[in-house]
Amino acid sequence: MQHTFPNGVYPVMLTPFTEDNKVDYEALGKLVDWYIEKGVAGLFADCQSSEMFFLSLEERVEIGRFVKERAAGRVPVVTSGHISDSLEDQAKELTAIAKTGADAVILLTNRLAKEEESDEVWLENLKKLLEMIPKDVPLGFYECPYPYKRIISPELLKWCADSGRFYFIKDTSCDIENMKAKLDAIKGTNLKLFNANTSTLLESLELGGSGYSGVMANFHPELYVKLCESFWQGDGQSRKIADFLTVASLIERQVYPVNAKYYQKSIGNFNSIMTRTRDPKELNATGILEIQQLVRFTEAFEATL
Repeated sequence: MQHTFPNGVYPVMLTPFTEDNKVDYEALGKLVDWYIEKGVAGLFADCQSSEMFFLSLEERVEIGRFVKERAAGRVPVVTSGHISDSLEDQAKELTAIAKTGADAVILLTNRLAKEEESDEVWLENLKKLLEMIPKDVPLGFYECPYPYKRIISPELLKWCADSGRFYFIKDTSCDIENMKAKLDAIKGTNLKLFNANTSTLLESLELGGSGYSGVMANFHPELYVKLCESFWQGDGQSRKIADFLTVASLIERQVYPVNAKYYQKSIGNFNSIMTRTRDPKELNATGILEIQQLVRFTEAFEATL
């Protein structure tokens, strides 16, 4: 089991479904291979993009196991699937996910306290949960926006980093000052911050962030890989790539994840655009045109690099 996570891009994985609403493992295998061929550093399975709140625990476990086996040591796999309310049920979920061989098991920050509850309550619940799950499992956090977004404070993140059990955080604050404070708090520890937000991505890399973990890696992961490499190599292209990616990322506000599944179907990875979170019919003719224009825009931009 991996305890160090390479810097770079960790796509938040889609879950392909068949037309009769079963998980399509043939398509999921193609998706895993596609991400890896595009140069990603790792994979994030059983997350919100995977429609985890609409998957049974059996499905979440099977998806986690399948992705880990398909990745076959080529890249690390971090896996969540942590959706229950009670700490006892959360411990059962996290223990089951740990058995898939996940390189890190990801906790949702909003599961550890209600929206109106304090950071003190959150930390007490975290301490209880840590006692209930296997001690040798590397852990991480995801500031999942659903059912409410709980941004972890730099002080709490420091406590978690200092505990030695946490290695990964998917930051969704979209706030560069918050990320700066977090990165200062975890400096010198094993905990790495991956930014979900394209607009602040380059700035977060400049502050010591470890890469990207967001939805646009379902459209053009190779450009996020290129942005990170360009920044770390200092080849002078990172600002140009970041500006393109920010404008292109506006499509994530349009009928996601249906539009991402449409794109994956258009390139031959998926057989269907079936989703459990939205009606696929929401993707109308205009939405399809937007995806086709994004693809052409991306190809033309890549040709300039």
